[in-house]
Amino acid sequence: MMKPIYIIGTGLSHNGSAVLLKDGKICVAIEKERLSRIKHDGGNDTLAIQYCLKAEGIDMSAISLVVQCANFDIPDPKQFHGERIFSDANSPEIVTISHHLAHAYSAVGTSPFSECAVMIIDGCGSPLSQHLELHPEDKLTIRPEFIAENKMLCEKDSFYHFQNNTLTPLFKDFSEMGEINNAVLAMSTTKHSIGGFYAAISKYVFGDLEDVGKLMGLAPFGKSNSFDCEAFEFRSECLFVTEDWKENFVNPSKGYEYFLQHFSYYANVARWAQEQVEKAVLSCLKFRMERFPHENLCYSGGVALNAVANAKLEDSLVAKNIFFEPAAGDNGLALGCAFYGWVSHFGKEKLKHDGSTCFGKQYSQEETDAVVKREINEDFNKQFNLSDEELLAYCAAKLNEGKTIGWFQSGSEFGPRSLGRRSILAHPGVENMKNHINRNIKFREDFRPFAPAVLKEKVKNYFEKGRNSPYMILVDKTRTEYLEQLKNVTHCDGTARVQTVDEIWNPKFAKLIAEFQTHSGIAVILNTSFNKKGMPIVETPLEAINLFKETALDILVMENTIIEKR
Repeated sequence: MMKPIYIIGTGLSHNGSAVLLKDGKICVAIEKERLSRIKHDGGNDTLAIQYCLKAEGIDMSAISLVVQCANFDIPDPKQFHGERIFSDANSPEIVTISHHLAHAYSAVGTSPFSECAVMIIDGCGSPLSQHLELHPEDKLTIRPEFIAENKMLCEKDSFYHFQNNTLTPLFKDFSEMGEINNAVLAMSTTKHSIGGFYAAISKYVFGDLEDVGKLMGLAPFGKSNSFDCEAFEFRSECLFVTEDWKENFVNPSKGYEYFLQHFSYYANVARWAQEQVEKAVLSCLKFRMERFPHENLCYSGGVALNAVANAKLEDSLVAKNIFFEPAAGDNGLALGCAFYGWVSHFGKEKLKHDGSTCFGKQYSQEETDAVVKREINEDFNKQFNLSDEELLAYCAAKLNEGKTIGWFQSGSEFGPRSLGRRSILAHPGVENMKNHINRNIKFREDFRPFAPAVLKEKVKNYFEKGRNSPYMILVDKTRTEYLEQLKNVTHCDGTARVQTVDEIWNPKFAKLIAEFQTHSGIAVILNTSFNKKGMPIVETPLEAINLFKETALDILVMENTIIEKR
């Protein structure tokens, strides 16, 4: 029997992660923040790699190749806070690839396509000098004026073609870096990127850069046409952020109380910024696809997490089939590194991916119950060893009564969304449930929306477009006749960031929704990530129990064990 080919992919910027590929397929992957419990954690990758090796039951001697993505001349030892796992002489071969190439392979490797166009849009990729050092063959595809530039330039959007197991760059746009200063609307990454613009506006509105996704949730509360200015322009097929619009924005947030006092103003700013991003994304894709047409498109990079822009992109018919990569942010770089190792370095055929984005290790029922018995006292009701049928019937009935459930099942999701493995679940139509979860369980802002998880075959019943959206990365409109029944998962503008649940890779969650339908008449459940504000999604049984005890969650389900507050 042939020895398996194990490849480690690792991303070394913020949002660090590690992926273990076995003979071309993902066997385990984890984001570092889930283990260190520090949001957006990066740098030293030892913790995430050790998790992957332990989950697979192997050590470093089994690894054939390591592929890393290391921006800005990382690895610098000072970035790692200690030695990496590869620090001894017996380490496997290590290959380094550029930022956008890693994003591109991440999308290609998890997509259903054997041939496609690939678009990457984010805030900042690899410096041009580093990119050319790593991939000198790309020099002919990069505009001479970029190569002649005397400033530090970084990737901001890249367009590729994947065919015959080969990824070819077709167009790459670069921008000089923004100046590091305290200006109100300083571009903290590149001066002319969509991601950099969105981050600058997020800081203006909220006072931080930690969760730019909040801007998308705030935007529907604002009014269109509140500001008569444009943030982007195209010159010679390249995107630029203009300067004139900044003079309209001179009232940055001074903290959360100030934000609440001026809520309508900041909502209008968010609405304007969101619409500017939508136009820029559509224009960018149209430019590239008109020049290099293809019926299949993969889309990744941090900007590809914008579910509202994604829906408009899908409606634009810029391509017949679009795959939106679920781990589109920098946490997905490790995926791309691993697939690069298999497809490009070893020259192996890309294998079909099953569509799952759940790559965490499985915690056995015995492991879970041991933690329950140790950590949960007699003030809680406990039920052990339930059958699937008993568990699902009980949970569906409790959800229909208006109870909230922490749902911990199988291996965790990889990426920013909980998709039914590490979720908080609730009834989508119970009065005031949205506010209750935001205030007493998630401890976050009231304007933040929640997602509806709906059976894949029922999505057209409840939502106008009926999009297939397994990764909660596209919005739809709730049908008028269901607005009341789905009020906790429908945003103020009638939209919903839908998750279509596929029984093929999410069977238990699909069965729970079907059972909930028999109790409630609705094939939709409120689904949000199993965490609170500022906390990574829970990974272990102990983390799930601790969060259950410190919040207003009513029930905790871990595999087939139920813990309920009296």
